[in-house]
Amino acid sequence: MNTSVDPAVDLGMVWRNRFATLGEAFFTLQQPTPLPSPVWVGTSPSVARLLGLELQWLACPAGLGAFTGNLPIAGTQPLASVYSGHQFGHWAGQLGDGRAILLGEVDTPSGPQEVQLKGAGLTPYSRMGDGRAVLRSSIREFLCSEAMHALGIPTSRALCVTGSPAPVRREEIETAAVVTRVAPSFIRFGHFEHFSHNNLHGELRQLADFVIDHHYPACRDAPGNPYAALLEAVSARTAEMVAQWQAVGFCHGVMNTDNMSILGLTIDYGPFQFLDAFNPGHICNHSDPGGRYAYNRQPNIAYWNLFALGQALLPLMDDQQQALDALEPYKALMPGALQRRMNAKLGLERVEDGDTELTDTLMKLMAADAVDFTIFWRRLSQAADGAIDPVRDLFLQREAFDAWALRWRERLAAQSGFDAGATRARMLRTNPRVVLRNHLGELAIQRAKAGDFSEVARLQNALEHPFDDLPGQDDLATFPPDWASEIEISCSS
Repeated sequence: MNTSVDPAVDLGMVWRNRFATLGEAFFTLQQPTPLPSPVWVGTSPSVARLLGLELQWLACPAGLGAFTGNLPIAGTQPLASVYSGHQFGHWAGQLGDGRAILLGEVDTPSGPQEVQLKGAGLTPYSRMGDGRAVLRSSIREFLCSEAMHALGIPTSRALCVTGSPAPVRREEIETAAVVTRVAPSFIRFGHFEHFSHNNLHGELRQLADFVIDHHYPACRDAPGNPYAALLEAVSARTAEMVAQWQAVGFCHGVMNTDNMSILGLTIDYGPFQFLDAFNPGHICNHSDPGGRYAYNRQPNIAYWNLFALGQALLPLMDDQQQALDALEPYKALMPGALQRRMNAKLGLERVEDGDTELTDTLMKLMAADAVDFTIFWRRLSQAADGAIDPVRDLFLQREAFDAWALRWRERLAAQSGFDAGATRARMLRTNPRVVLRNHLGELAIQRAKAGDFSEVARLQNALEHPFDDLPGQDDLATFPPDWASEIEISCSS
């Protein structure tokens, strides 16, 4: 019998795993399960540079094996963590890393970064799942992670995607893939819920202390209870993140508490979508017929999730009121952060009385005429020092839009030191030309399924420069085709 073990690949990275110091209650050591005949699907040189990884590893067989989970990586301590959570508003009990394996952590100029293989095989927390990710969903996560980063939205990153012909059953038989994703931490609201729900208050305190010490050190010396300070800090970061989602027209699709980052990062890309025609009640997740996670409900759902986190932290606080007080700032922070973002999209440098009404009127007009979200804002940017007709042409209610546009131009001109050219340039750096629309991702996926990964690379390049007018990309910045509205994405996406 062959009992040989593949030698570990030394990627030239210094690894540690601070999460592993928490102890056995928090995780299970778990080696990835190999996949046959892996291939490179997509790589991110910028993430490699972030990690201090030589680019050669994203082109050679040893790197391919390492990031598919086929070869051990020297210095890593692979593990899967346990957590629980609320899914679609209902307590789901124990969950955990059912298909993600944490390799460890690397120090970078931007601070420590955890590296995780998603789709690397069964773990003790896979429940009825197979521990695998499919090519379709892996390409979507890879592209959207990098797209969101380029838009300036807090997010996990993606180093690479590898594919394999190994069959995986979802709604149909698909092929397997692995995403190597990166974040300062993958700790979720659900980690806290797990220990609180099971009355493991010692472990709950240990986890909270770990997060404070490594990610929110200012909370330790904050007045009052440090865990209430932690809840307030997480609420503030979450408010900023969701405001950025709303401003760019991003729908997450499955805001379960186990998909909410304790650092206010966008994580767990599944049935996400960037809006095409503006519809405030748009539901991007085919698995969410009731619209719990519709676009316009995201701010309130984020608060609901923060409330659940507050309930989980109650054993560490003096009383329930302390938790409620820590959550209260969200109600002002989120709308304020969103209005600042909308003002920036409108070319307005500061928020003044009447700006909320100006924005609300515009959004109602856009919704009534189902105006394309991204194209509208890009054209409005170009109209800051030029003709308004290309923007006006997007509306059926021309007179109503004209009235709004007059108010907008008057508000712009009233700014101290207003310069139309500078305003236009600033708006063009705020309102992207290219976002990861569903149909663009679908076209790249279909080619990838046929073994052609060139469209993944072309789309990745555009998404890494979303505000630039790059040559040869006009087809990525135009209206979606009619068939785009027929694309269905679900929790398996």
